[in-house]
Amino acid sequence: MLKLGVKRLEEYLCSVYKKPAKVSRFFPLGAEKEAKAGRDLKGFGYGVPYVIEFIVGGEAKRIVLETMRSEGFGHDHFSDRSKILLWQHSTFNKLPRHVRSVDVGAFTADGEGLKSLGDCGEFFIVTEFVDGRLYHFDLDRVKETGRLSELDERRCLALSDYLVEIHGVKRELPRLYVRRARELVGHGECIMGLLDSYPPKLAFVVESDLTKIERDCVVWRWRLKRKAHRLSQVHGDFHPWNVLFREGTDFTVLDRSRGEWGEPADDVTAMTINYIFYSLQKYGELSGAFERLFRLFWENYLRKTGDSEILGVVQPFYAWRGLVVASPVWYPSLSVDVRVKLLNFVRNVLRFDRFDLEGVNCYIREA
Repeated sequence: MLKLGVKRLEEYLCSVYKKPAKVSRFFPLGAEKEAKAGRDLKGFGYGVPYVIEFIVGGEAKRIVLETMRSEGFGHDHFSDRSKILLWQHSTFNKLPRHVRSVDVGAFTADGEGLKSLGDCGEFFIVTEFVDGRLYHFDLDRVKETGRLSELDERRCLALSDYLVEIHGVKRELPRLYVRRARELVGHGECIMGLLDSYPPKLAFVVESDLTKIERDCVVWRWRLKRKAHRLSQVHGDFHPWNVLFREGTDFTVLDRSRGEWGEPADDVTAMTINYIFYSLQKYGELSGAFERLFRLFWENYLRKTGDSEILGVVQPFYAWRGLVVASPVWYPSLSVDVRVKLLNFVRNVLRFDRFDLEGVNCYIREA
């Protein structure tokens, strides 16, 4: 925990904006109603985003200041966390519709101040504050009611169209594609990191099954290495908790991750696994409203990109995202039945050279 003085915070903001700054208040993101004015940000916790309201040059502004927790998944060392935040600052503003990064810096070693760089302790990133409602709230409502509105379908298409747009930017750099394929399997945030986070002696999966998943993903890495021509601009963590919708289909994306360039299947699977995930909780299979969203997203993407080859590379990406949503760490209250079906999906999707959009329920049912 840190005790961050308002005076030091104002000095930092002055250095960033090159004008005198006066802090009005600050509070954890999502806790605005409970916010109170104060002179020190006491008990600031790493990994907790804070909204800071201030006046600079006569203009009222809001920013979000965020650090990273040391929580495994390849974030164990100070250098791991600082690398990620430095990279995010360098790339957030290059992606259309992404929340803008204002600065990256570090807390001083005594934990009471902040500076752009130098004699530093933990790093932080500052982004603009963006209003909106996370997309997962839409999916929560659909799960509860079982009904889709016209707006739900338009938003699904808007997200699919967004990927069509950003994936249309290509780059020829084979070694970078190979690196991203390697990181998909071996990175602490990806397949091996997720598998390492699964506790021993689980009721829904045995170690030999997880070992086989890892082995099959290594085989897929070697297949991906031959696909370097597919290198495209990507978001890298395009899921419902990283999309903020406002009115209609107006949205902003958050928390771009891991690389400016990569495999388009990464983004497509990160979003569409959630239609499967929510549908399993609602219907026990891909069905109803969520099957409609799944098909709408995929059909629109395939029609507008003409990228049928993607169905031959999604497998390890679906495996990774399936391991995320089946995780007892990320989703501790999920039923055993849903976890078993998700892991069936992971194991089975890796078995086939081409992903069958019509066969999702077969992947889910067969052990």
